[in-house]
This record gives sequence, structure tokens and C-alpha cells, in this order.
Amino acid sequence: MTVPSFINNKHLLWRAGFGPGINQLEDLENKDHNALLNDLFKEETFTEIGYQTAETESSDYMNDKSPAERKKEIQKINRLQNEELNLNFLYKMVTSGEQLREKMAFFWHGHFASRVQNPKFNIQILNVIRKNALGNFRELLFEVSKAPAMLSFLNNQQNKKDHPNENFAREVMELFTMGRGNYTEKDIREGARAFTGWGYDKEGNFVERKKLHDEGSKNFLGKTGNFTGNDVLNIILEQKATSRFITAKIYKFFVNENADETIINTLSENFYQSGYDIKKLMTDIFSSSWFYDKKNIGNRIKSPIELMAGMMRMLPMNIQNPENLIVYQKLLGQMLLYPPNVAGWPTGKSWIDSSTLMLRLQIPQIWSGLRPLDYRPKADDDVDMGLKNNTNTLTKNFKNPNITIDWERVEKIFAGKNPEEYLIQNTKSLDMNSVKSFSDNSVKMNVINLMSTPEYQLM
Repeated sequence: MTVPSFINNKHLLWRAGFGPGINQLEDLENKDHNALLNDLFKEETFTEIGYQTAETESSDYMNDKSPAERKKEIQKINRLQNEELNLNFLYKMVTSGEQLREKMAFFWHGHFASRVQNPKFNIQILNVIRKNALGNFRELLFEVSKAPAMLSFLNNQQNKKDHPNENFAREVMELFTMGRGNYTEKDIREGARAFTGWGYDKEGNFVERKKLHDEGSKNFLGKTGNFTGNDVLNIILEQKATSRFITAKIYKFFVNENADETIINTLSENFYQSGYDIKKLMTDIFSSSWFYDKKNIGNRIKSPIELMAGMMRMLPMNIQNPENLIVYQKLLGQMLLYPPNVAGWPTGKSWIDSSTLMLRLQIPQIWSGLRPLDYRPKADDDVDMGLKNNTNTLTKNFKNPNITIDWERVEKIFAGKNPEEYLIQNTKSLDMNSVKSFSDNSVKMNVINLMSTPEYQLM
């Protein structure tokens, strides 16, 4: 089965999505590669994701409570709404027909990292990212920069005339657009002055508070004028450094962490000339011959979300306690809506340490009910998602994820096939004798054991 189109299709589905779904095995074998590529770029009518968990109870009910009780009740509901939003985003990655949109949204979710307790703010920025994931980077940057989640997280609500707060301006340049070395400390100070007055109201709508805006002249990236926040973002987008920074980050995420400077320079120039067309950039990457070079296949360690989503796409499962999936995110080090800091999540070998690697290798057996979960989240500050000292449903049944996998369907689909060809990106390093020595040679045990190998951690 190891023909080039099969290998390329498998590589494409992992990099431009979250791996092949159980129904896509025939596509891997038989679908023309260009047809599969075109399918990935097809866009459906955009649908937002949210939550159904009820808002805070009626004012009469809340008035009966003390301030401390009201605060605790609000925190509980915020936590439940954030948990639901987290799981709905994960399920989109698993079930959506628009795999590339959700993979790009996952990338931007880490790039434009924010962490706030307000679930309404989280819904708004997440759907902005998903809506613009394959659109225009200019529009994405402007909408994210005006999102209350980002303005709150980076303290721009406190950025006022005569008392500028530089946090937002610094991170916009350092992490979201140009990268270090392409601006000065003075540019940060002047940029912060331009962003004075940017904030949001109680309903979470972006507002420009004119009385708080510094209307004096600013000198920013070599230009002088009475700049607003919009002006600063436009000047940043004029810099080719912005195109290069974004292109290099996308290349390292989707292609190879070892940057090919020549390729990145070409992609970056085309990205800039296209006016920051994200869809065109991704088309250039996925349709190029170098994307399918051997050195770019099976060389990336799956992030925890990619690992979980990939397993969920391949194994048809019923999860009775889906909130337990957030515990796995926590244990593995990547909880959606909860990046460690404004720089987002780390990548590569940073995902693997002695405890996380062992759990990663054991998840197929745990989810299949063959072994218990013997791990606990670290006792650090997880108030936002409510894991700390939380005795609600998140920790009931902690050792039993209550997952039922339809192994009969898996057996039927893999009948006559070698599961390793479909589950492992680079089978050359795989010792199938060792895999089968732990198996009863059933499809079920072969699949579980293959997903428990170090090779399955790579994509």
C-alpha cells in the first residue's frame, strides 16, 4: 500500500487537519491527491460555536445570596460555560468536514493566545479566529486586536492618555506580527500611545474612548503623525517583517520546525504581495512538491490536542463523561482556552517529558478500558477552568473516562488491511514483531498497540 499518493494523502490529512477519519480510509487509498486537496479547501456555511449552559440565575435568586456566595455561583457558571466551549471546539476538530479551517483555527488560537475567565469574551474571540482562519490576515489581526478577550488579557483597558500601558502594544509587535528585532522600545512606547482609549463596554463591545486617547503626534516605525490604533496596525502590516514572521511560524507548524529559509522567503514575498491572503499561502504550501519530501513526513510530535483529536477521528467512540477530556488536556499540558501565557503553547520536544510521554502511550489502553488512569493534575493555579480543588463532575469517575468504542465497526473497516499503514506516518522505524508480541492478533489489539507506540506520537 506504500505508494506515493497514499503516503502523500495521509501526510496531507494529518498536517492540514487532525488525521484521517475512520470513514476516510478509502480516500487515502483511492482518492486522487489533487481532489483530496481541493476537498480540504472547500468551505461550508460558517457556523459559530458556543455553549448551552445557563447564564447566572435570576436576580431574585442571586439577591438571596451573600456577595461571597454570588461570586462563587458566577465562577461556577463561568467554569461550566468555559468547559462546554472547550469541548465544543475540540469536537469541531474531530467532526467538522472543514478540517483545514479548524486546523488553522487551532494554529491561530495558539498564535493569538489569550486567557480570560469571561466565557462570553472567549466565545467571541474564538469565533473571530475560526471565521477568519483561512481569510485575510489583516482582517484577522484587526478583529482579534479589538476583541475584549485580548484587550482584557493584555491590559489595554487600562491604557490611557498620560498613563500608557505598553503591554498590548508590545505583544502585538513581538508575538502577533513582526517578531523581535524589527522594532525599538520607542516604537512600543509610541504604539502604546496610539492604542490609548481602546477598550470594551460591559456587554463586551469594542469601544474607542475618545477622552482617554492621546491625540499628540507619535513617531512609529519611522513615520510621524497623530496615529490611532488602526494606523499603527496598518503601518505594522506595511512591514515585510510581518509577512516573514507569520510565514515562518506557519511553516514551522505545518511543515518542519527546521526552517528552510529559501522556501520561507519565497512564501513570505508571495504572502505579502497577495495582501496577506491566508488561503493562498496554505495552498502554496500544500500543493508544493517539497511539502511531501521525506524529511517533512513523520517529523513532528503531535501536540496533545492533535493526539486526542486524531484518536477520536479514527476510533468511533461514545463518551459518557466528556468533561473528563479536559482532565486529559490538563495532564498532557494543552488545555484549550487556557494557554500558559501570551506566547501560546510550546511545540516539539517540549510536549514530551517522563510523565506526559508515559500517559500519551497509555491513553489508547485507558480509553479502551484496559487500564485505569493513575494520574492527577498538578496542583497549580487552575482557577480559570475550575480544576483546582474542584469536586464537581470533572473529578467524579476520574479514573473511568466511560468511553465505549465501536470495535465491531473498526474490525469491519480494517478487514484485509494492515492497520500500521494507516495509523503510522513512518512505518520504517516500527518493529511490528514487538507490536504483535503484545497482541492476540485481533484488529482491536493491533490498533490499540499501534497507538501505544512512540511512532504514533509523530505526524
